Amino acid sequence: MRRIRRAIAGDAQQVLTFIRGLAEYERLLDQVAATAEGLDRDLFCANPRAFCDFVEVDGVPVGFAVWYYSFSTFQGRHGIYLQDLYVEPSARGGGHGKALLQHLAGICQREGLGRLDWQVLDWNAPSIAFYEAMGARIMHEWKNCRVDGPALEALAR
Repeated sequence: MRRIRRAIAGDAQQVLTFIRGLAEYERLLDQVAATAEGLDRDLFCANPRAFCDFVEVDGVPVGFAVWYYSFSTFQGRHGIYLQDLYVEPSARGGGHGKALLQHLAGICQREGLGRLDWQVLDWNAPSIAFYEAMGARIMHEWKNCRVDGPALEALAR
């Protein structure tokens, strides 16, 4: 039986396992610096700024969604930004990813949020097709920007 539940203190190692699985799939495993201790500190503190929901089958986590609240100045409303969505390869095709997206869309509806946003790698054709089947618009005209490492330090000066 499938259910979705919020990750809780003590789940950090499972969150990290899913992060590493996603990073391996995306060919970015060398970029994972997250630790279970850091995830425990940031996801399960008194005032978390990010959240994690598991999809479970018979009580065993098979995937996750890590997300946080965003804000659209154009809409003048909050939304949800889906940072990561991952389902274990052995559990794919069972509707678990769709269930996680429906869960987040439900949060948006219940809380009066304006939208649900996320990114997908341009080479990830299976995920692009999956997202489009869920009604997502792939926004090719937008480019991602990032400042980190030494550039972030320099910008802060």
